[in-house]
Amino acid sequence: MTVLITGANRGIGHALATRYAQRGLVIGTYRTAPPDDTPETLSWHQLDVAQPQSQAALCHKLDGHPIELLICNAGIYLDKGENLADGYPVDQWEQSFASNVTGVFLTVQNLLPNLQVAGTAKIAIISSQMASSTRAPGGSYIYRASKAAALNLGRNLATDLKGLDIAVGIYHPGWVRTDMGGDSAAISTDEAADGLVNRFDALSLGTTGCFETWDGRPHDY
Repeated sequence: MTVLITGANRGIGHALATRYAQRGLVIGTYRTAPPDDTPETLSWHQLDVAQPQSQAALCHKLDGHPIELLICNAGIYLDKGENLADGYPVDQWEQSFASNVTGVFLTVQNLLPNLQVAGTAKIAIISSQMASSTRAPGGSYIYRASKAAALNLGRNLATDLKGLDIAVGIYHPGWVRTDMGGDSAAISTDEAADGLVNRFDALSLGTTGCFETWDGRPHDY
C-alpha cells in the first residue's frame, strides 16, 4: 500500500506520515524542507500545491506508481485575527484559495492516473469544522470560505470518481495543538492522527462524500 500525504513535514501531516510508514510505503511532500527524522519507508518529494509546475514535476516523478490513499492535508490559515473594518487583504484571499482549494484540485487532478492504476483507491481531504455553513460564529472569513470550498470540491469529486472506484472523504481533524491550532487547542497531533487513520480505514464507496470529525461523528455541512 502506498500513501501520499501533502504537507507531511509537520503537524498533523507528519503524525499521519509516521503512522502510515509503519504499514508500508509513504510519500510525503513538503514545500520548503523535509524533517530530519525519516523512517526508511517514508520518501520525500518537494511540492508546492499551489504551483502547477510543481504539481507537474511530482506527477512526472511518480508516473505509473500506484497510490492507494491520497491525503490532501497541505493548507494555510493566514487571516487569523484580521479585522473586518480594514483587514483581509486581497493577497490573503488569493494565497489561501490557491493552497486550500486550487491546490487540492490540482493534486487530485495530477495524481488521478496513479489512483486509477491502484484499482480501488481513496482520497481524504482535510477540511475543517469552519467549513460548515450551519456553524457561523464570524471572523476568519478567508479560511472559512476556502475550507467550505474544499468541502464542496470533495463532495463533487466523490460523485465523479465513484465510477472509477475511488472513494472521497472530507474530514475535520479537530482543534489540534499545532502551529495553526495554537497551544490552547483541545487535542494533540497524536490524538488527531489516530482518529483520522481510523476514519480513512473506514472510508469506502458506500460512504464516499462523507464529512466527518476526526473521532467518527458526522459533521454538519
